[in-house]
Parts: sequence; C-alpha cells; structure tokens
Amino acid sequence: MNWLETSTGNCTVQRTLELVGEKWSLLLLRDAMNGVRRFDDFRRHVGLSEAVLADRLRKLVAAGIFRTVAYREPGSRTRREYRLTRKGWDLWPAMIALKQWGDRYAADPEGPPLEVRHADCGEPLRAVIVCGKDHGPLTPPQARTRPGPSARPRT
Repeated sequence: MNWLETSTGNCTVQRTLELVGEKWSLLLLRDAMNGVRRFDDFRRHVGLSEAVLADRLRKLVAAGIFRTVAYREPGSRTRREYRLTRKGWDLWPAMIALKQWGDRYAADPEGPPLEVRHADCGEPLRAVIVCGKDHGPLTPPQARTRPGPSARPRT
C-alpha cells in the first residue's frame, strides 16, 4: 500500500492539528512555554477577546495539554492558572522547529525578535531530525515513509 492508497481518516498529523493547529492555540502554547500562566496575562499578551481565550484554554485543558492550578491573591477570589502538562511540553520541539523556520523565512530584516539558547553554553537551539540510533541530522531524501500498524486502505 502506498501513500495515495492509505486512508487519512486516522492520520496523527490531522488529529494533532485538530487539537493545536489553530493559530491562537499555538500562540497560547508559545506564551505558556515562555512562562505565561494567568488568563489576564495571556489576554493582554496574545491580544485575544475573553470569549475566544476562554474557549481555547478550555479546549487545551480538555485535550490534556494544559492543567489548571488554583491560586489566590491576597484579598481576591480564588482563580486558576494554566500550566503545561507533560503532553503540552512534548510539543516544545515542534514549537522550536516552527520558530526556526520562521526565523529563517519570516523574520524582520534585522533578525528574530526572540532567541532561544542553551542555558549552559549560550548557543542557539535548533530542531533536527535523528533516527532512533541517533544518526543525524537527517535530510528528507534520507527518510522513507511506509504504512504503520494502524494504516488502512483508502475507501
């Protein structure tokens, strides 16, 4: 069975995009990965309406990408912070890859507005593809796609 004969009904890329592929969801993930946790901070920094923000956060919590944690400022009611779960942090390499592509093809002429560097040596981070035996970085011609265990024929 080749790619065009394979059903995309259970495609994991499609399923991932259904969870996090919307622009605002990715921007909320970006902010959370940079330490933003509170509703008002997300709203102010990303520039979303309260209704859209509440909807996106609710969906990300329901998907297990964020979890909520109660906090209370002195003299105020209890509120919720939004923190990335392990599932959410597992999107970090994908975010670094998107940033790397954007830095190359969509940055201002003077360069990117944000740098992500290794805490120990200070070098910029980059996303690379390696195989399970740590061969890499690999290029597209060095990879082969084949049907996986849940592949189904296209109907």
